[in-house]
Amino acid sequence: MTVRLTGVGKRYGRGGPWILRDVDLALDAGGVIRIEGANGSGKSTLLKVLAGIERADRGTVDAPGSRAYVPERFPPALPFDARDYLRHLGRARGLTAAESLRRADHWLERFGIARHAGTPIGRLSKGTCQKVAVAQALLAEADLLLLDEAWTGLDQAARGELDAAVTERAAAGGLVVFVDHDPGRLAGLTTAGHLVRDGALRPAPLPAAEPDGPRTAVVVRAERLPEHLPGRPAREPRADGTVRLEVAAAHSDALLRRLLHATPAVHVHAVGPATTEGTPS
Repeated sequence: MTVRLTGVGKRYGRGGPWILRDVDLALDAGGVIRIEGANGSGKSTLLKVLAGIERADRGTVDAPGSRAYVPERFPPALPFDARDYLRHLGRARGLTAAESLRRADHWLERFGIARHAGTPIGRLSKGTCQKVAVAQALLAEADLLLLDEAWTGLDQAARGELDAAVTERAAAGGLVVFVDHDPGRLAGLTTAGHLVRDGALRPAPLPAAEPDGPRTAVVVRAERLPEHLPGRPAREPRADGTVRLEVAAAHSDALLRRLLHATPAVHVHAVGPATTEGTPS
């Protein structure tokens, strides 16, 4: 799957200023794409165009497959409790009643809010509401996942779960496009960055993938390794047909999740601290 924007322009109101101008973009499945720019630069507008919530005034948007979106602001005044809201959206996206319930309960549990499953959304705290907003997008297992400041308002544990979910979605062949105010968000997971400035889109440098500190080595055997791996590990082919991957320890969990979800299968032979001998200790 490739998502393409060709000559896309967007403005609000006839004669209004162009928020986006002549945007060309091609994004491949499995990518984790960061969109950055100043406040009001058009980042959220770009995500809304990709999500199909806003229509481009010029150009074409080709986004095959399913899409899911976490807005910058989630409307809490909805006539549902948390579980029923997630179940309702699951059904709207074509899931069976049983599967909608299973996925709703899975994400409520994973984000630590199962005890609030029966609470009306309007009575939830802002942080819990944000977890529901994120859960509604993740339960869809969409081909294109769009996250607009989705980490804002989440506690540390929930941010970690969202990071892990992004890794899993990309590993399963999904495409993730996100906006976040933290310049280090998903460092090591991001495969490309783009800057919105004056309505135009241009490449942006990726956040550093290798924080200081200990490193982890993973020895694997695979017919083909995924092109994009969390932490951008160094790859060392070995005489026995395995490949040694070395990555900052901070990214090792995300790397292992990606490897274990890969297609074709990747067989993990050894994991441990990187040593000067070039193997896990």
